[in-house]
Amino acid sequence: MVNIMLSSNMASLSEKWDTDKAGISYIIAAIGIGKLLTYALSGHLSDRFGRKPLVIFAALAMGIFLVGIPLSPIYQVAFMFALLAGVANSAMDAGSYPGLIEIFPKSSGSASVLVKAFMSVGAAILPFMILFFANQGSSYSYAFFVPAAIFFLNMLFLMTVTFPDHRAIVASQAAENAGQSKFLSEPKFSREGIALVIIGFTSTGLFTVAQIWLPSYGEEVLGMAAESAVKLLSYYSIGALVSVLSLSILLKKMLRPVTVIVIYPIITFLAITTILTVKTPEVAVVTAFFIGFSTAGIFQLAITIMTELFWQKKGTVTGIVATAAGLASIVMPLVTGFLSETGNIAIIFIFDAFLAVIGFASAAFVYYRYGRIVNTSKDADAERKAL
Repeated sequence: MVNIMLSSNMASLSEKWDTDKAGISYIIAAIGIGKLLTYALSGHLSDRFGRKPLVIFAALAMGIFLVGIPLSPIYQVAFMFALLAGVANSAMDAGSYPGLIEIFPKSSGSASVLVKAFMSVGAAILPFMILFFANQGSSYSYAFFVPAAIFFLNMLFLMTVTFPDHRAIVASQAAENAGQSKFLSEPKFSREGIALVIIGFTSTGLFTVAQIWLPSYGEEVLGMAAESAVKLLSYYSIGALVSVLSLSILLKKMLRPVTVIVIYPIITFLAITTILTVKTPEVAVVTAFFIGFSTAGIFQLAITIMTELFWQKKGTVTGIVATAAGLASIVMPLVTGFLSETGNIAIIFIFDAFLAVIGFASAAFVYYRYGRIVNTSKDADAERKAL
């Protein structure tokens, strides 16, 4: 949301704060910095005080950011609001993902990937809202004030609802696990935990690279017109939306998250290999769809599996995976920007394919360890009945 809003209003904000496009990009980077600096703390606070306070704070802080940006008189004030947005984002992740998993324990995977579905829908609607205000001759600030009002209203609603007692859930799971009904052996963060953190990094890296460089690849390598090359992102977004909507149903009936995280990187690798070897616009449209399809929801499923294995500290481990993802969102633009200086955009997608291989290797390890440490007999019976 904030990336779209700041980049779409770059000219107006640059003039208001007497800066340039690079200055606005630093504002966007400040959001990432705010996230990285507070993910660990947000996770700890989520486990200590519960999910509801974190989500309410996140909604309040994001609303303040959205009001504050268009009202900021100088660049330095806007930069501080951007840091606040990063803090809000980390608090939202640390509160909402564990909260959803505890509210919907029997369909936690579906609940988590639906977050990605709402993100995709929001990313599709928001540019039209910005364009609407521009066409009406209204101030660009309305594009900030409307989402701010939604955040404030949502905050007021969340204050009236009851979240599950996370401490009671942990105690209940402890009693259940004491009877060896869930785990055959204790999960180790140094093994499956680290592998899931790597998946958090690679999954974010994969869709970050695709979102940044698909249009450039279409234009420079495939010879597509600029307008047609940009449309590759539309096919990418359609694939992502189809994926998360499908997963929200299939994860309830016949698939486990640990299975999906193994299959999707294979699809990503095949799609990237295809776009590198069959260099036609028609094939690029299809592969863009499958790249979007296979990179959507993996980050959310990594969090779902992590909180299942390390249920005692759901907020903390969510913060760790999210930190890896936040790091990827900063590192990937830098690395791919450096690679682009070679003048060969294809190298970037070769690098992206390498990321997919790392993601698959980590997921395969998690899948193997999951079968060794988790009692899957009940899940297997449920899958057979569903099929």
